[in-house]
Amino acid sequence: MSDATEDVLGVAGAWLAAGRKVALATVVETWGSSPRPVGSQLAVDQENRMVGSVSGGCIEGAVIHEAQAIMAGAPPKLLTFGVSDEEAWSVGLACGGKIAVFVEALEG
Repeated sequence: MSDATEDVLGVAGAWLAAGRKVALATVVETWGSSPRPVGSQLAVDQENRMVGSVSGGCIEGAVIHEAQAIMAGAPPKLLTFGVSDEEAWSVGLACGGKIAVFVEALEG
């Protein structure tokens, strides 16, 4: 996780230019209490280097797991997490809200 003021897209672009595979996760919707606002982003490369944040840490592991699959060829995916989901509890989203995160591979 890193500071929200970082240039996530700039770093992701530099990684692409260096020949790395890159996925981008973007918060597209929130309901109730959520750790990050809509528009927050996390970029991940094939070696799990990351910049930005979509959750303050509570769902990042699950998002990174999906990002790896998408960089390996899986289609883009909309992920949703909330306190009523078993997965949300397992990844630590207990803030009382819900969050939707779109994950896609970037092309250079």
